[in-house]
Amino acid sequence: MSFSPSSQIVCNLPRVTIVGAGRVGSTLAQRVAEKNLADVVLLDIIAGMPQGLALDLMEARGIEIHNRQIIGTNNYADTSGSQIVVITAGFPRKPGMSRDDLLKINAKIVVEAAKNAIAHSPNAIFIVVTNPLDVMTYLAWQATGLPRDRIMGMAGVLDSARFETFIALELGVLPTDVKAMVLGSHGDLMVPLSRYATVNGIPITELLDATTIERLVERTRNGGAEIVELMHTGGAFFAPASATSVMVESILLNQSRLLPVAAYLQGEYGLEDVVIGVPCRLGCGGIESILELTLTDEEREGLRTSARSVRQNIERSQEIIRNS
Repeated sequence: MSFSPSSQIVCNLPRVTIVGAGRVGSTLAQRVAEKNLADVVLLDIIAGMPQGLALDLMEARGIEIHNRQIIGTNNYADTSGSQIVVITAGFPRKPGMSRDDLLKINAKIVVEAAKNAIAHSPNAIFIVVTNPLDVMTYLAWQATGLPRDRIMGMAGVLDSARFETFIALELGVLPTDVKAMVLGSHGDLMVPLSRYATVNGIPITELLDATTIERLVERTRNGGAEIVELMHTGGAFFAPASATSVMVESILLNQSRLLPVAAYLQGEYGLEDVVIGVPCRLGCGGIESILELTLTDEEREGLRTSARSVRQNIERSQEIIRNS
């Protein structure tokens, strides 16, 4: 008795391309495959690295009980037909490197990646993870010419998860019982909304005093830097990959989850022509809608301050690109 697979049946399985096979990219590839969300194409400019990582992940399939295909490549042609493209490629800021240096290096990488990816997957939805995230998302939006609903940055999901973690640790409760929302840029000007943070529906303002809440807010703003300081040789990658996979899942499964993501604004919250973290519904078309929350004067001013900083960095990055 012999068995041969049929050549008559062609299955169009969802495909996610991840540009950048570093710690965030490779961990995201693992998350997406092992959650059985899609086949994965892992792309990097370093010859052999994405191929080796893909083979390693493929060899774990029987143990993790899934049959997703993981391809490693250095060629954008292999990414053709992707439903989602995630850009994680770029350099972290190193000692002696100015913010302009980081903007210049990563702007070139992200713009090139976005242009190459869109050429092979013109119908894809793009998620940008590279820092400085809000600026890189704006540059990718410009480079691809995509409508704003099909391009976004990952930041708010991660920042909110950090806020939730610190609240849970402070109160000694399950993290899954804590819900929080963080808006604004991905950095020390982010805007954690303490009024909207709850534990099983109970506002944290009923459970913690103002001084404690402010301490947790500040720790959230410095969450990434805290990990960099502890690790010395790198930054966070497990939580960023998990946060990105939640966005991928909501899009591929059309879950319409309400998540804080970096989106291009056209008047929402009184902001124009800037990418900033706001609550969005994510479904199969990308950003289905942007929710405008009622903010206090202090929260609104915090969001505007955050947006002004992003706008300045956008203008700086564009000047750097023009002069490079």
